[in-house]
Amino acid sequence: MSEVIDRPLRDDEKPAATRLRIIDCDVHPSLHSLDDLNEFLPKRWQQHLKEYGSHLRTPYLFTTPYPRSSPLIARRDAWPPTGGPPGSDLAFMRKQHLDPLDVEFGILQVLDLFIFSQQNLEFGAAIQRAINDWQLAFWSHRDPRLKASILVGQDGTDLAIAEIERCAKIGEYIQVNVSPRANEPLGRRRYWPIYERAQELDLPLGIHVGGYGGHAPTGGGWPSYYVEEHQSNAHTIAAQLASLVIEGVPERFPKLKIVFIEGGFGWIPPAVWRMDQHFERFRSEVPHLKRKPSEYVREHFWFTTQPIDEPDEARHLRALIEWVGIDRLLFSSDYPHWDFDDPRFAFKTPLTEAERKKIFSTNARAVYKF
Repeated sequence: MSEVIDRPLRDDEKPAATRLRIIDCDVHPSLHSLDDLNEFLPKRWQQHLKEYGSHLRTPYLFTTPYPRSSPLIARRDAWPPTGGPPGSDLAFMRKQHLDPLDVEFGILQVLDLFIFSQQNLEFGAAIQRAINDWQLAFWSHRDPRLKASILVGQDGTDLAIAEIERCAKIGEYIQVNVSPRANEPLGRRRYWPIYERAQELDLPLGIHVGGYGGHAPTGGGWPSYYVEEHQSNAHTIAAQLASLVIEGVPERFPKLKIVFIEGGFGWIPPAVWRMDQHFERFRSEVPHLKRKPSEYVREHFWFTTQPIDEPDEARHLRALIEWVGIDRLLFSSDYPHWDFDDPRFAFKTPLTEAERKKIFSTNARAVYKF
């Protein structure tokens, strides 16, 4: 695990990415305690949370179906000395991550309380609203480097639209976030109003791995082990990419930018090759598609780098990056989780200065308009 760096970096420790400053597209803040939400959560829902807790689309309460490989899926060194879970102490986050790695902007991705996956949609919407306000009060307003996302439950479309409208009036959020593990594939028409409003507001659609839609996370059923469940994140993202493209979301919403977060990118070439092949054979079934799936992917989708793929030979990673496209990749660390990618060491293949600048900074700057 990475050590806590509380000294200035030596010149030989400063890669190009650090000198040009980093835009980290996946930083996970956490609640220090549920009391942090009290000022944002109506009394009714505070009481509901105490008496009934979360009601997820799984048979488990207050936990995930698979035990994590370390407490709260976090780095061992990420626990703040002041107490509280990893990611809950802004001063410690600054000391351990933002300052030593010279993070210019960090995009917040909140996973607490399984906010996308509440069965009680009204309770879920109240939690989402509270979390959205908490992001600003506890993080963005205290450190302008940290940028908040509008978190909405995609399966309550009317409630999601109301929350997008409320947050858009505040004007401090940089994207709309939904979950890939939804009740239905994300290309379905029931979700289109969310995409339409995001496009109108010129806000990217962020899709971070995770959530529970009431379905097994793999096409073959429920995994036996955490390692299988973790692996299934890539399968989930691949399935949602196919759904969004083939159902015609980029064709219908041509200005919508879609960012897949924490799904890696090694799976993209074979998934897109297969879509193109099938499109050529079955294109009469999908006349709403005017171009090959690969063309939509290359123009409307971006992918964060973590967890970065590490093939045995560096040239294979290089070929993968070139196929996906340097301009499609956004750096993400996944701080403070156990599989955190350190920007100094994440890419096990040479990159030019221009390529580093795109991946670590300018691509995200263009997508999010920093």
